[in-house]
Amino acid sequence: MMNDAQLHLVVNHLPIVGVLIGFLVFLSGCVIKNPQVKNTALSIFIFSALTSIAAFYTGDGAEEIVENSPGISETLIHEHEEYAELFFTMMLILGGTSLITLILQYKKYALATRYGFVFVLLISIGSMVISKYVGSSGGEIRHTEIRHDKDMIQLNVDYDSDDD
Repeated sequence: MMNDAQLHLVVNHLPIVGVLIGFLVFLSGCVIKNPQVKNTALSIFIFSALTSIAAFYTGDGAEEIVENSPGISETLIHEHEEYAELFFTMMLILGGTSLITLILQYKKYALATRYGFVFVLLISIGSMVISKYVGSSGGEIRHTEIRHDKDMIQLNVDYDSDDD
């Protein structure tokens, strides 16, 4: 059985990678002017939004597990939480807009679909930008090799009093 930290690590990559793949599929659908490819991208965005729910709600459990580990920074956890909240909100908006646009596409509402596609494109670009920050800040929590160690408050500092 997986603990919350393991589950968070499994699901947190899905929305980050999904929004990138969805954007690339969407962009290619716009370039070749193929509605089926654009609809596939909308479906990828919806899936990515759903996986962002799992990633977001496993975050607190993951924090409880890692916050007592040596070298874990309260500053990095807080920064990651802030980016995660913004990314989660943007992914829900992207998923909802994609779902509405997909429904409008199937109902053949051309004008509403056109605006829906533009809105999906803009929200997906914003989501990709935020995904970079949420992914990087999450990775910095455990990966010291990618950290910038300035201005961090350590949660668990080991002081070895036998060295005196």
